[in-house]
Amino acid sequence: MSRKVALVTGASRGIGKATALALAEKGFDLVVAARSVTGGEVHEYSPRKGHSMRRAMPGTLEETAALVRERGREARVVRLDLLDRASVEACAKAALAAFGRVDLLVNNAIYQGPGIMDRVLDVDPTAAEQIFLGNVVHQMVLVQRLLPPMLERKSGAIINMVSAAGMQDPPAPPESGGWGFVYGASKAALIRMAGALAVEHRDGGVLFFGVEPGLILTESMRIQGLEEELTKFAGGAPPEVPAAVNAWLATDPAAQEWHGKTLHAQKVALQRQLVPDWRTKK
Repeated sequence: MSRKVALVTGASRGIGKATALALAEKGFDLVVAARSVTGGEVHEYSPRKGHSMRRAMPGTLEETAALVRERGREARVVRLDLLDRASVEACAKAALAAFGRVDLLVNNAIYQGPGIMDRVLDVDPTAAEQIFLGNVVHQMVLVQRLLPPMLERKSGAIINMVSAAGMQDPPAPPESGGWGFVYGASKAALIRMAGALAVEHRDGGVLFFGVEPGLILTESMRIQGLEEELTKFAGGAPPEVPAAVNAWLATDPAAQEWHGKTLHAQKVALQRQLVPDWRTKK
């Protein structure tokens, strides 16, 4: 079969949306999943301790799907709530039913509620459980549902979007531009998945990658007032940078050198000249 199908989670905005469009340009049909389907949905975001807010963010799955179709590919929209096991299971089932197969899973969606920007002494244990559920456990569930058919075909790929927060200490406390311990711990746990899968399915024909995007300037970051606070520690790049790397991993045989490993998207994008150098733009 010549059709290639990707499921991208968190595809209503940011890296997920940019990845869906980059994959469409590489010939993939898309199943796009997130909480924001048609617009106006109100969700909780917690950019820092004591600053939780409920609001609708820019970007919807319907908008992403329309842009995929403008690029000549088919798109299906599936609502996904990372804190709801039934929603996660339904997403995997709907993705397989949409086109009869999924060749690429991009685990991009993350938990964005209370606790992610809390100091250790402030973390509510219930929030910590929710963070791990949304950032690790339910990514694993999607893999458990979508990997077996890939193994049967001996082809496919899984990309987990991870974070430098899982690799290093924060540059400052959470309220001053760093990140919360539990968030970093959850991303550190997800980092281990690609390597474990590569060992467990050494001859399975499926590729597994971790992608650390670096600081990415997204719509939600700007709405939450985080751009200036975070960019004082690192320059930042547009979502199209990790998106181009994801599309490269999914389509170029040379990317197999990263099988079972975690790569730094901004570094690879520059080395491979996958996008114009964004650092030269004013």
